[in-house]
Amino acid sequence: MNIRERLKMENYTAYVQKEMPKSHTLLECLRAFLVGGAICCLGQGLRNFAADVLRLDEGSTAAFTSIVLIFLGALLTGLGVYDVLGRFAGAGSIVPITGFSNSVVSPALEFRAEGYILGVGAKLFTVAGPVLVYGISSSILVGLVYFLAKCLGWA
Repeated sequence: MNIRERLKMENYTAYVQKEMPKSHTLLECLRAFLVGGAICCLGQGLRNFAADVLRLDEGSTAAFTSIVLIFLGALLTGLGVYDVLGRFAGAGSIVPITGFSNSVVSPALEFRAEGYILGVGAKLFTVAGPVLVYGISSSILVGLVYFLAKCLGWA
């Protein structure tokens, strides 16, 4: 590397260091932990409510908890609260079920001006679609491998 290229590289590195926002990793981890933990505590509270107060069986309790968390995630996304929560908590707001709900509702809201069919309907699963496709496909593949292994006496 000649001297001119080296000076360019040093100037660029100095520029990047000056302009790059400072990371507050410990604070960001604490926020993510607190918000993610609060979402999980809410889920556990809903589960306890369904089991103890509503007297639902185990399957119905799990379904109730999932449905309410998905609804709350979608509602808070629609009201614009989930975006604020996401900016504050970062990865802590992407607790699986509420984060999934947010990832389905966000593109639908973004493209609603294009109409219900070409906007909401077409864009509803742009973020969550690949997750669903690969999740379902891999579960089918694992199920087939297990079935064949069982038929052959390996399982």
